[in-house]
Amino acid sequence: LRSFRVAKVFRENSDKINCFDFSPNGETVISSSDDDSIVLYDCQEGKPKRTLYSKKYGVDLIRYTHAANTVVYSSNKIDDTIRYLSLHDNKYIRYFPGHTKRVVALSMSPVDDTFISGSLDKTIRLWDLRSPNCQGLMHLQGKPVCSFDPEGLIFAAGVNSEMVKLYDLRSFDKGPFATFKMQYDRTCEWTGLKFSNDGKLILISTNGGFIRLIDAFKGAILHTFGGYNNSKAVTLEASFTPDSQFIMIGSEDGKIHVWNGESGMKVAVLDGKHTGPITCLQFNPKFMTFASACSNMAFWLPTIDD
Repeated sequence: LRSFRVAKVFRENSDKINCFDFSPNGETVISSSDDDSIVLYDCQEGKPKRTLYSKKYGVDLIRYTHAANTVVYSSNKIDDTIRYLSLHDNKYIRYFPGHTKRVVALSMSPVDDTFISGSLDKTIRLWDLRSPNCQGLMHLQGKPVCSFDPEGLIFAAGVNSEMVKLYDLRSFDKGPFATFKMQYDRTCEWTGLKFSNDGKLILISTNGGFIRLIDAFKGAILHTFGGYNNSKAVTLEASFTPDSQFIMIGSEDGKIHVWNGESGMKVAVLDGKHTGPITCLQFNPKFMTFASACSNMAFWLPTIDD
């Protein structure tokens, strides 16, 4: 990881990139930005392929579905409907209305056409790509963040920045089968939640100066990682490496911090030369490369002669 360097920087956007997602085969990455554009990049050739616009509704939280060339994303203008877009002909396949405030979490099932969304209206909704109607609705006590586990059997909801609840997808209406209560920290709120690929760990990101790693079965806090810059309460995306061993997050000064998840030790600080806070950071699921973004998108590769 220490040998990674920025291989290419793309300046396709005039405003911050709010989200990006690698395709399941790792060949492309798609980004959504506050400038209302959707940019598709070819990871193998290392170049932007095409740009689409969602000027009327804005675009945020973009996610690939399992079908080639289709994405879902949330809106950040006009309404809070989730949109299902065919990239092939730039046409909407379906709309998913229901949320009454901004959608702040969107997670696609790793195994089928199910996805979940969490909103500031204090609900989590369960959807199926084939139907515009919400398949399930949960009312919560606060702002939710949510994500599927790698098997697609359970999902986790972080509620009110103090509790993680685990639900079985087949019987989520019966309530959570596990609830882990954390120490509430008034200085910041939870902004994201992710499972490691082996399903054993959950990573909680915040808009403060730390992120938490917890045991996905017992809920015990394994490590709290800090020491990176985030003074303006920016939402910074934290990620696992595909082998579940390392955790990375960007910072407001354009650096990326990497920790060993087992020992809790910081193993690297990489300089991305980003002009603004690194709001998005993800490892490619199939290839030895990762991407980071502010308003620019950077592709990273390991160098041999380090």
